[in-house]
Amino acid sequence: MTEAEFAEILQQHGARLFIVGGWVRDFFRKVRPHDKDYMVSGIAEETFQELFPKAQKVGRGFPVYLVQIEGTACEVAFARREKKEGQGYRGFRVSYDPSVTVEEDLYRRDTTMNSMALELPAKKLIDPYHGREDIAEQKIRAVSAHFTEDPVRALRAARQSAEFGFTIAEETYHYMAACREELRQEPPERITSELRRALQSPHPSFFFRTLEKADILDVTFPELFHLIGKTQPPEYHPEGDAFEHTLLVLEETAKRTKNTAARFAALVHDLGKGTTPKTMEPHHYGHEARGLAELAKWDKRVTLPKEWLRAGNFVIEQHMRAPLLRKTGKIAALLLAIDKQRSVLSFADFNAVILADHHSLPAYLMHGEELVKKMKGIRGQNAPAGLRGPAVGDWIFSRQVQVLQQMLRGSALPETSKK
Repeated sequence: MTEAEFAEILQQHGARLFIVGGWVRDFFRKVRPHDKDYMVSGIAEETFQELFPKAQKVGRGFPVYLVQIEGTACEVAFARREKKEGQGYRGFRVSYDPSVTVEEDLYRRDTTMNSMALELPAKKLIDPYHGREDIAEQKIRAVSAHFTEDPVRALRAARQSAEFGFTIAEETYHYMAACREELRQEPPERITSELRRALQSPHPSFFFRTLEKADILDVTFPELFHLIGKTQPPEYHPEGDAFEHTLLVLEETAKRTKNTAARFAALVHDLGKGTTPKTMEPHHYGHEARGLAELAKWDKRVTLPKEWLRAGNFVIEQHMRAPLLRKTGKIAALLLAIDKQRSVLSFADFNAVILADHHSLPAYLMHGEELVKKMKGIRGQNAPAGLRGPAVGDWIFSRQVQVLQQMLRGSALPETSKK
């Protein structure tokens, strides 16, 4: 069944069909839209089932059906009204009878750019809340006070700012701030889902700046909030406090890698500075150990993805010492440790964070993969006869250190490299 055929069948029975949501938004943003979501109005669910008996119902709180349209299983939702009666995103009473209009359905949505529809088959734009105008002005604007009824909309607006580079309308900040208390009760996985998408965006720091401006950073990511106002030595950190430094490192890392685990590691690399005693500032001695404790607390609160936790712990442990190592044995141990992380962090990923943090890299990190390849050429079968168990491992590592020492001594590489 083609899209036009689907629309025609519905029209013959007094119903209307629309494309809604992100596809419409992205069409007017002039970027390639992804999966289409459809909405029908003016039809009873029983009639829809009679017309399309093969459609599979997947919605629980309100009717959503999977319909084969042009060879793809597409979601088709019924136009609906929502009334908030409880807490969180489940606290709605929903009605979806044939009297619900497209304008009523669009009114319940979060922002104007997500509240447009294209009526089929002519693709006539339905835009009662001026979403197309806001897209042209690169503004994220709440449709109405209904925005506050699902508190995660506040995070979604911040995340879309990071994705699209749009600014948040001032009145929308007030709605975001009004979500504070309900955000405390939200399922952690909803917040982590928005964090993941923010970290995948072109400008992930926008997400956290927006949350901070909306006065909800402390209730969503308290470990990051505690970095605000933590002073640093100005000769090393002219950018300002530990929060500003963290966002700068995150942005610079994002320019060099799309790996979400690496970007998360950049976000948490200085997490321990948030708990530095005031009397110690502007110095942050021992912030690596405190950072590990803060990350563990974050994980206990929300259960972070395992690859993020592994990457974050490794970078917190190593980000200060990596540029300072001079002893060949310690350099060898670190290179091999980075190599073991490659399922989560490649050398390029690790280097992206260190370069963003320190603005330069030691030559051994710049050429880490080449050096490790040579070191791993040492095999246990070449160990002296009679060695057993841990002694073989000790022999392998000592030989690897010798190989590394020879390579570093014979290298014409500069001591540090900038990129």
